Amino acid sequence: MGRNTRKRRTPLATKAIAASAALALGGGGLIWANFYASAHESNNSGQNQTKAAAGQVATIACPDVQQKLTNVPEKARQGVATELANLDKQITEAYARLASTRQAQTQDAGFVQNAIVGPLKEKRAATLDRIRIDIQRVGGQVDAAGLSALAACTTQSANQTTAGGQQQNGGQQQNGGQQQQNGGQQQNGGQASASPSAGAGQNIGGQAGNGPVAADFVDITKVQPNVAAKPRKTGNASNGTFTTRCGVNANKNHNTDNVIVAPGVNNGAHHLHDYVGNQKVNAFSNNNTLIADQTSCQNRGDLSAYYWPVVRIQNGTQDFDQNADGGGKEGNVGKILTPVQAQIKYVGSPTSKVTAMPQFLRIITGDAKTTTNGLANANAHWSCTGFENKVQLTTQYPICPQGSNVVRTFAFQSCWDGKNIDSANHRTHVAFADANGNCGNGFKAIPQLTMRLVYKIAPPVVQNGQVKNAYAVDGFPEQLHKAATDHDDFIAVFKNNLANTIANCINQGRQCQ
Repeated sequence: MGRNTRKRRTPLATKAIAASAALALGGGGLIWANFYASAHESNNSGQNQTKAAAGQVATIACPDVQQKLTNVPEKARQGVATELANLDKQITEAYARLASTRQAQTQDAGFVQNAIVGPLKEKRAATLDRIRIDIQRVGGQVDAAGLSALAACTTQSANQTTAGGQQQNGGQQQNGGQQQQNGGQQQNGGQASASPSAGAGQNIGGQAGNGPVAADFVDITKVQPNVAAKPRKTGNASNGTFTTRCGVNANKNHNTDNVIVAPGVNNGAHHLHDYVGNQKVNAFSNNNTLIADQTSCQNRGDLSAYYWPVVRIQNGTQDFDQNADGGGKEGNVGKILTPVQAQIKYVGSPTSKVTAMPQFLRIITGDAKTTTNGLANANAHWSCTGFENKVQLTTQYPICPQGSNVVRTFAFQSCWDGKNIDSANHRTHVAFADANGNCGNGFKAIPQLTMRLVYKIAPPVVQNGQVKNAYAVDGFPEQLHKAATDHDDFIAVFKNNLANTIANCINQGRQCQ
């Protein structure tokens, strides 16, 4: 077993996060705007302050080490996971310091590099070296130089992070074997590409000053249809479906852990999750505890863990976690919304029969860090009721018309390597089918988990480059609550031969519940 080296925050880090949280009480934008107005009103020195403000950064971008580690020996994985969680914690604390030192940044052009990015690199270098030691200690091989090269972080301006990162709306997103296009056209509904203040880095938007901004929203009625046709089914297709009813988390089962990515680490997600299905999932869960726990699903044999980041409405209100890690302390603020519907359905393959899911299979779909990683692993799909077959958005949140509700959908990877229930980077043991619906590289088709979450949200209003009544998905604070960071997690836990029942139902073309 690896060691848990998670340490208590230093007084400096605590002070930085507390200062950042102070912006979270509904007036963050006003506070930032007033500060920058005062910076522009100086005389001779004011010109230098204005220049520094214009060059100010919105967030910190660090290499995602987890995605690079594909061959970690099993015996080293706990220790490595703990150190990866330390890397996330270091970035979170550095971002909090960034958010709480804006005045110092206007007075010293080198402040961010010298006081934030430089020290962060030193901390990351030490952590990466511990990862190297963990791997080599059990006989694993590691590219020490390549690992060390991941220590340095960069900064991004607000313009670089607008509407989801390096890609505005083009490109293709896989949706369970379907190529889901986000249009290629501008999807900002005639609104400015960024709010005036965000362009200069003065206001990163949102109640806590870390998003979203006006450019993160689009009037869905002004977006051209972009949903591609489904792959053509062959004679060997598995046409059935299996729906499991597990509720909407009305009992408020939440935590900020992530047992897949950061086992044994409290607050490993740095944002809040909704849980349905298995009711005792936390950082310290294991296969033995998961199979023994209770479920919210009507089918008592479904003990699977289904969990996703909460959605909040940013209207100046607070929730129970306003002063907690993963909540207001880390920029996740506002009233938590419970879905009005949550549909969990397993579907088949258009080209083959499916193999039953293995017990304790873990799958993460999407990428919580697309603001700094780019969209390669993004799998967010946002839409509105009445529009789902026409428009799906990845890099923006929809503004739905009157009478229409916001919809989040997920289509998980549907191809499995046939051997592993997890992998070092939590991705390579599963894959998406290709554009024709086929699994490649010796992978086999498994029932594809799909989820549809519906929220009743008063439509945000965009005026003069500002957004009112914004909503956003919880996330790591430095990811600025971009729509593309949406993601979903799953651990397969079945009793009473349910995994085979699901596969048989789908293979026989039946519609089961």
